[in-house]
Amino acid sequence: MSLPHPETDQITLPNVLAALGDDTRLAIIGCLARCDASGGLVCGQFSGLTSKTNLTYHVAKLREAGVINVRPEGTKRRVTLRRDDLDQRFPGFLDSVIATAIDLPAVETTMRELASATEPGSA
Repeated sequence: MSLPHPETDQITLPNVLAALGDDTRLAIIGCLARCDASGGLVCGQFSGLTSKTNLTYHVAKLREAGVINVRPEGTKRRVTLRRDDLDQRFPGFLDSVIATAIDLPAVETTMRELASATEPGSA
């Protein structure tokens, strides 16, 4: 089962700006930017940002706007930035957003939680 994502040429600036106009969604972008090289994150790794219900809503908004890609992996969903698509449509825009979002307090907290969850001996 795959989720609908807009094609690159269907990504519009008004939709992207509307999707990024929320602190939680900006924090999701900041977390993804920090984990971009590792292949993104699964939805459960954003649990410190908001409730599961709210997270589902925010991830859907970002996906529908074309900012992120959500791919089912068994019972989980892997979330990655659509960096190439956004750079193609709006060169330099995503880098500007990331420069601000990457240091948000919610991103710092989530990244600390992720780091402690992956340390040896953590449960």
